[in-house]
Amino acid sequence: MSETLNMIHNSIQQGTNMQHVVVNAAKVVAMQTNDELRTSVNSNDIINADGQAVVWASKLAGKPLPERVAGIDLMENLVELASKNNFKIYFLGATDEVVQNVVDIYSSKYGKQIIAGYRNGYFNKAEWDTIANDIANSGAHILFVAISSPTKENFLAQNSAVLKNVNFTMGVGGSFDVIAGKVKRAPRWMQNNGLEWFYRVKQEPKRMWKRYLIGNTKFIYLVCKECLKKSN
Repeated sequence: MSETLNMIHNSIQQGTNMQHVVVNAAKVVAMQTNDELRTSVNSNDIINADGQAVVWASKLAGKPLPERVAGIDLMENLVELASKNNFKIYFLGATDEVVQNVVDIYSSKYGKQIIAGYRNGYFNKAEWDTIANDIANSGAHILFVAISSPTKENFLAQNSAVLKNVNFTMGVGGSFDVIAGKVKRAPRWMQNNGLEWFYRVKQEPKRMWKRYLIGNTKFIYLVCKECLKKSN
């Protein structure tokens, strides 16, 4: 986390551009068959492990990562960093109600001066150019995109040239829903033990059970395959 924050802070201060993405077990699985997603992820300047399972897998594969850097934790740290350094943030994603709540919460806590702009995440591909230009002209140093994968990765990758003046761009998944209080986050002990997915299934069983059952099984298969390759 500290390394990531330092890299981002330096990038903003130097006026350069940096793109960030997190990977979890589900995204690793999706990248095996989705060429566009794999290219989008690999084109980022910083790739953090959002899922504890990815950290464990890295150790089994002999390429250990230092720690999990959850997207929502990084986002929270960056909002605080922005308030201390007069950086501006654009919030893109979720519903009108949720993104408005997020902006209100952060404005109340840190002041309205950190808000460059915001809008909901419900738009089609034909609107990408207009939205990207609105963000580029907002004066934002940081862009948070709370849209599901692979749309957010592809949006950022395909609009990287337009968004070059935004120093740091990051997909944050469902983080806006958590900040706004619409979704509860798993207790810390569950996060640390790789059980955050189970907590999400309990909250939204109809939507999540199949995704995690199939996704986690495929991920375990991939890890075993990598470990066997390493032993040979």
